[in-house]
Amino acid sequence: MAGRKQYRGSSGHGNNLFDLLPSFLGARVGPLEERVLTVLWRRGSSTVQEVIDYGDIERAYTTVMTTLDRMYRKRLVERVVGPGSRAFRYTPRLTQAEWERTVAVETITQVLRLGAPSSRPLSYLVEAITEHDSGLLEELQRLVDEKRGEMRDHQR
Repeated sequence: MAGRKQYRGSSGHGNNLFDLLPSFLGARVGPLEERVLTVLWRRGSSTVQEVIDYGDIERAYTTVMTTLDRMYRKRLVERVVGPGSRAFRYTPRLTQAEWERTVAVETITQVLRLGAPSSRPLSYLVEAITEHDSGLLEELQRLVDEKRGEMRDHQR
């Protein structure tokens, strides 16, 4: 399209949490939706114009409006008519931390289902952690020990 910059997602590649949308939300998040969510998380809530202005999104107003409407239908955002205005104000349904946790748990759950009843998926997780940062194995061990303690306390 003449006159428009090609939009690239914030990660520049397809290897991020947004590519792994939890199944309970029912749809994938595209690069523009990812950018819009990032703006909403940073600002708390925004109108279409504010998303464009504060998100440095070089897209037509109607494109961003359609994207936000699609996100509303996917239940990614809530919307209300702003006071003294006809414009919708959009708010993300999940905080960024809630989103990341949900995506991570859902993804790991799906991986574990693929290998049941084998422990192979767990070994893949350990392998991936080691390749990323071997120091994280210590953190994983600490978290496992902590969770075991909680489970023992709960059983008493």
